[in-house]
Amino acid sequence: MLPGFGLTLGVTVFYLALIVLVPLSAVFAKAAGLGWDGFVAAVTAPRVVASYKLSFGASLIAAAINSVFGLLLAWTLVRYRFPGKRLVDALIDLPFALPTAVAGIALTALYAPNGWLGRLLEPLGVQVAFGPLGVLVALVFIGVPFVVRTVQPILEDLEVELEEAAASLGASRGQTFRHVILPVLVPALLTGFALAFARAVGEYGSVIFIAGNIPLVSEITPLMIITKLEQFDYAGATAIAVVMLVFSFVLLLIINALQAWSSWQTGRAR
Repeated sequence: MLPGFGLTLGVTVFYLALIVLVPLSAVFAKAAGLGWDGFVAAVTAPRVVASYKLSFGASLIAAAINSVFGLLLAWTLVRYRFPGKRLVDALIDLPFALPTAVAGIALTALYAPNGWLGRLLEPLGVQVAFGPLGVLVALVFIGVPFVVRTVQPILEDLEVELEEAAASLGASRGQTFRHVILPVLVPALLTGFALAFARAVGEYGSVIFIAGNIPLVSEITPLMIITKLEQFDYAGATAIAVVMLVFSFVLLLIINALQAWSSWQTGRAR
């Protein structure tokens, strides 16, 4: 037994309860004050349901996009040498370090009708800023590092001898990728997808500026919670928060399962 284990465990449990469990319990307790009928009415209002569709739908699409392009970025960084490689590698972590509000303002200025890219897209009938597409762009921006940083270590540890053995048996590069490399990467890709999805669902700062916040069109669920709080409808805000919280718990379980599967698959490949 570790020295001081009892005291350490006690402090850990107390800290966890104080910082995490008590606030979460307060959210459930406040939402319970509505009663079942009031809770259902609060979380199924038309504007709230529309925000669920946008938040979860855009988050799902953004995570799928990041899974594809995140894999390409990780592959390029691991397998190739090129000028500015370290700069590109550092820029991938920019969404982690950049304040979300700054990211939202920058994206809005870029994709607004008078922005650098917005003025080119507007004649084509493509409106990015102040609509659902702007939400998707913001969620892709903040989610790509999760996929890259999850897949990159697996690619770095992947033994080149496996590819050489496949090539010596007559496999093409495409066959080698599909049958040798991709099965090893799938657990990490799924984990990165889940992390990017979970991050996108709760995103607020980078989305609020570019979304436009049009009722039933471009309102995200975190905005609905803030709106309820500004209207002093604390029970309604906590009811929506409970739905998001339950969904986050489910995602957390999935992420942990995928991470365990990824570790098992990596060990098996070795």
